Amino acid sequence: MVVRRFGFMACLVSLSLAFCFRAYSLEYQIQANIRYDQYPETVLDILQPSVPSLADRPGVIVIHGGGWVEGDKEGMLDEFCLPFVRRGMVVANVEYRLAKAAPAPAAVNDVLKAARWFEDHAAQFRVDRKRNIASGGSAGGHLALMTAMAPASKIAAVVDFFGVADVADQLDGPRQRPYAAVWIPEPGRMELARRLSPINNVRKGLPPILALHGDADGVVPYEQSVALVKALKNAADDAELITVPGGKHGFTPAEMDQLWPRIFQWLKKHKVVS
Repeated sequence: MVVRRFGFMACLVSLSLAFCFRAYSLEYQIQANIRYDQYPETVLDILQPSVPSLADRPGVIVIHGGGWVEGDKEGMLDEFCLPFVRRGMVVANVEYRLAKAAPAPAAVNDVLKAARWFEDHAAQFRVDRKRNIASGGSAGGHLALMTAMAPASKIAAVVDFFGVADVADQLDGPRQRPYAAVWIPEPGRMELARRLSPINNVRKGLPPILALHGDADGVVPYEQSVALVKALKNAADDAELITVPGGKHGFTPAEMDQLWPRIFQWLKKHKVVS
């Protein structure tokens, strides 16, 4: 089912009739809860501009955060999905299995399947497969990075908002976080955490990666993004870190307003958007 979302002036005709709407800003259309795999949680929404395009559009897989233990795709709509749609991109807003449904590596596997589904259905949604990127925040940033770093990945670029780059770092020591221990099961917890850490999957030939991180983040240490970008550059990959001074875990609306022009400038530089 396609639902069109728009600004409107509403006039109530009668209690027995539906509202009458006068559209003044038809913004986007959404096809909600499309199944990309067999599990109840493995669904995604496709959002695209309501204005038709003669040419294929760039695509973006958007992945929510929540420490792999909470969160949902609906929370990504306004802050993360719509800025991409307004720039003429087609968004796949992805849900995946949280730890209570299936521990690691289920979330990684789910998002990889969502990415393949989006690629396989690119023609249906007029998406340019060569301009398909991944983006997410926190645990979603981690999953975006892991998707791009997977063997044979066709992701063209990553926009990583304060993503977890070193899962093992959050399982032990002063930076330990309860959600990481919930997501990563025993036995063999540390070995699995290392395998699922983007910092340990860096190699030459990865797509361009833009990391955005506040230097006052009290959940995912800013130093993780610093180390990731340094490792990527040392591997001769294209990587950039935008530091938000005083930024915490989750940027304010004012901070996001300042970041989006820089994000799209970076995407334009890498020929994802025009």
